[in-house]
Amino acid sequence: MNLAQAFQQSVYVLKGNGVEDCYIEARMLLGHVTNLSPVRIFTEPDYSLSRKDKDNFKKLIERRLKHEPAAYIMQRKEFYGLDFYVDPRVLIPRPETEILVDAALDFATSRSRYLSRPLLVADIGTGCGAIAISLALNLPGSKVYAIDLSSAAVEVARLNCRRHKVNEQVSLRQGDLLNPLPEPVDLIIANLPYIKTSELSNLCPEISDFEPMMALDGGENGLDFIERLLRQMNDKMKARSCLILEIGNDHEEAIRGLIHSYIKSTSFRFVTDLNGIKRAVIIDL
Repeated sequence: MNLAQAFQQSVYVLKGNGVEDCYIEARMLLGHVTNLSPVRIFTEPDYSLSRKDKDNFKKLIERRLKHEPAAYIMQRKEFYGLDFYVDPRVLIPRPETEILVDAALDFATSRSRYLSRPLLVADIGTGCGAIAISLALNLPGSKVYAIDLSSAAVEVARLNCRRHKVNEQVSLRQGDLLNPLPEPVDLIIANLPYIKTSELSNLCPEISDFEPMMALDGGENGLDFIERLLRQMNDKMKARSCLILEIGNDHEEAIRGLIHSYIKSTSFRFVTDLNGIKRAVIIDL
């Protein structure tokens, strides 16, 4: 079997079983097995797979047909142009979450004009560490606290900190929301669970059967963690600071209410993703 045959057959099988982005996933899985770049997969269609590669590729396709996410199969996911190790201990980073990093970098740029010390950042619900590490690499003079309730997630984040050589810059903490923060910070960025408990059963099996439920379940109204974070933040933020939250697509009005309830004299704005969905709220303090 050559590359072209393997690719075509896998696309046919994946598409026939309702896998979205079957062309992309087939190419990724084929590249993972053969260690060939996407360019080589398309420019060398007659390249013959070894028996070992053929057998391994078949196993990966079978795993994908059982709804296991490709990111877990390959144990990697790209986020903000960086490669991260992921496994079922952590949520798979989503492309839309990159807008939180963009917003954080915009704030850091404006803050650096009058700040004479390192920027202090907290990433709450860090998971695999994608946000914290992306910020650390783009803000080399900053200090980043990366916090997660799950000790297993913290271990995955630690692996990624070593991979990207930011061990000294990123301080990993296990605990509940802002409680482990040892000092007030300039910026809090958080991607917390925000799916309503009643909606969890409607999730696709790639999510419900494989991703950690504690990283998804936001309680009855999907806002349990966000509300608790807002309650905790009074003594956790410095003057002229910023809070950036990822939110659900039907949370705008509820978020407005929470902000008015817990934060006084502030301005905030919502940020939409490429699909026009309000994906994040930026709160200036």
